[in-house]
Amino acid sequence: MKTVAIVGTLDTKGAEFAFLKAEIEQHGCSTLVFDAGVSGTPAFPPDVSAEEICAEGRESLGTLRGLDRGMALDVMTRLLPATVKRVFEQGRFDGIISMGGGGGTALGTSAMRPLPIGVPKIMVSTIASADTSPYVGSSDIIMMPAVVDVSGLNRISRIIYANAAAAICGMVTNRSEHPAAVDERPLVAASMFGNTTRAVDHARALIEHQGLEVLVFHATGTGGRTMERLVGEGFFTGVLDLTTTEWADEVCGGVLGAGPTRLEAAGRAGIPQVVTPACIDMCNFWAPETVPPRYAGRKFHHWNPNVTLMRTNPDENAAIGRIFAERLNAAQGPVAVLVPMKGFSEVDAPGKPFWWPEADQAFVDALRAELRPDIPVTLVDHNVNDPEFSELAANTLLQMLNKRT
Repeated sequence: MKTVAIVGTLDTKGAEFAFLKAEIEQHGCSTLVFDAGVSGTPAFPPDVSAEEICAEGRESLGTLRGLDRGMALDVMTRLLPATVKRVFEQGRFDGIISMGGGGGTALGTSAMRPLPIGVPKIMVSTIASADTSPYVGSSDIIMMPAVVDVSGLNRISRIIYANAAAAICGMVTNRSEHPAAVDERPLVAASMFGNTTRAVDHARALIEHQGLEVLVFHATGTGGRTMERLVGEGFFTGVLDLTTTEWADEVCGGVLGAGPTRLEAAGRAGIPQVVTPACIDMCNFWAPETVPPRYAGRKFHHWNPNVTLMRTNPDENAAIGRIFAERLNAAQGPVAVLVPMKGFSEVDAPGKPFWWPEADQAFVDALRAELRPDIPVTLVDHNVNDPEFSELAANTLLQMLNKRT
């Protein structure tokens, strides 16, 4: 029998979680309930109490109950993940579900994010149709709209909660115990953007022709974070980091930054990585009116009605070059940097709107000034999307992998 973990505040949402528990058990799954309530007595006995969660985090539930409820929930959100992860690693549940509004969503998803990719995770949330990236992060949480507030049982909420119960039970009961066994080829991670699609598709075909499997991540912030997480969890034997545009957004305040740990996981894991500055010529904003006023007068390209690209300047590219050097200098495995001197993207090429060789050269100069001397930097007289460049990138990684083998 499969077991579904339920995370909830049984003091304020007891009836709702009791209904969810009963629905899950009707589908033939057992339940394991975590009570994260901080205000009062739980409506029914949990399997893991709020006292136990607090004790594991060296906090007192009594102290939490003396705080403002919002502050107390913030503390519980910080404590809960460690307990849930410990119980999962003991093999006590197979999937996890929670329900809530803004606070409940933050609480429930905090417990889900540390769990491995592939463990079924459903969050029934009143904010499921909004920007959920802070809640999902780099995990595989399914956000299910609650439609009405998670507040009482009614003709709508019963349908939603019943569907959620059926969904999580279907996921845990039909999930293969060894899904990766279908394809045991060594895995390579690759980063791609719309402006590097041709390059990555070509490189992927060349690498897969040699008997490896390539997983491509869209370099939109979430994609970069997810790639870094999975590299850190040991999924990959090598990384073809062809698209590092997220650093441009990190430096310039764009909307697709991946955070300060981008470019670190492969180095920590000690696996081969080929890195290029593809698409650092552009910082991403949404529609034109979302561009900060401080960038008035800069060079822009309207990729589509909802995406506005801003050309990075020499100072910004130099800053990115120094960041690359700092991250790659810490690598414990083989690294190679390839620089396409005829442009970093589709729109950074002779005759195209972002062609600015001096800005690209600023990246090269800053990188070379601070990069470890044993890390090769190869300047290639092609655009990133020329087949000659993507072939060199693929072959460089293959050679590094073969040498390690």
